[in-house]
Amino acid sequence: MAHLNGFQMANSDKPLALNPSYILPEHKRPQLGLVSHSASKIPVIDLTGYIDETAPAPSDLVRQVSHACEHYGFFQIINHGVPDKLCNRMLNELTLIFQLPRQERARLLSGDPTKEVRFVNYSVPIDYSVPIDDDGPHDKVNMWSECAYHRWHPTDDFTSQFPECLRSYGEVMRELCKELGGLADRLLSLMSQGLGLKNDRLKRRFEEDPSLNAHANYYPPCPAPELTLGLRPHKDPIALNMLFQSLGASGLQVMKDGEWIAIDPLPNALVINLGDQLQILSNGRYKSTVHRAVNNKDARVSQAVFYGLASAVTDPIEELVGV
Repeated sequence: MAHLNGFQMANSDKPLALNPSYILPEHKRPQLGLVSHSASKIPVIDLTGYIDETAPAPSDLVRQVSHACEHYGFFQIINHGVPDKLCNRMLNELTLIFQLPRQERARLLSGDPTKEVRFVNYSVPIDYSVPIDDDGPHDKVNMWSECAYHRWHPTDDFTSQFPECLRSYGEVMRELCKELGGLADRLLSLMSQGLGLKNDRLKRRFEEDPSLNAHANYYPPCPAPELTLGLRPHKDPIALNMLFQSLGASGLQVMKDGEWIAIDPLPNALVINLGDQLQILSNGRYKSTVHRAVNNKDARVSQAVFYGLASAVTDPIEELVGV
């Protein structure tokens, strides 16, 4: 897991420079020249017409989703029902919160996971297998990124958690998350049907103990993207992530068959990725996949909306045991 690094981006009075604290050892660098940008390598699924998660979905759509979940753990969706205008408003507001004065962002920096809204920067140990111990010396590298973390909910009003400087962003996110609640229900219904379960089986499991968090991510312009990372290679511990990417610079990459594949942004598309919880619940049929964020010489933003269970998942859904 990435570790808080002292929040130097928001605290810096000077333009960001790629000082040694951001430079990875040579064997950990992203090797950008070896990345595939073939759009055909990650599925793009059209959800046109699928609006009722309580009804059986077209068999071809179920097949496409289950294939993507089983073989990739990542796919993009188009015609998903979330209004394009609302998605664009959210990305605009997201960009603005990382343009707030340094003092405003610094006041919200925190390593306290109980805080409802907080800004964080991350660092990782040079050896990813060794956790950082704050009580002793360690070698670490700072990630070239900044994140704003907060809770979300599809029906409850969560805007009271936002300070005044983030209020406009919070209002847009409140409107967006009403749409994302319905989208998550439709996706879980498709995934349930792909597993041979009742339409609402996965949804009912998550309603027992939900965990709903969002990460607004900012990747500043980087003078030497080949030397650093925005986010280290990792799998998500949750069940599902619905990700919005700004158009232009590409940064999200997924590992497939030993190769890094870029998920280049598509107009009005969302990236869907599965996490460890769905892999366990599906008894290993659906895959949680390693991914990372690389940097560019242009700025990039993304909005990750996570859906999962608050408690640890250790067992698959009963109906899938022994299947």
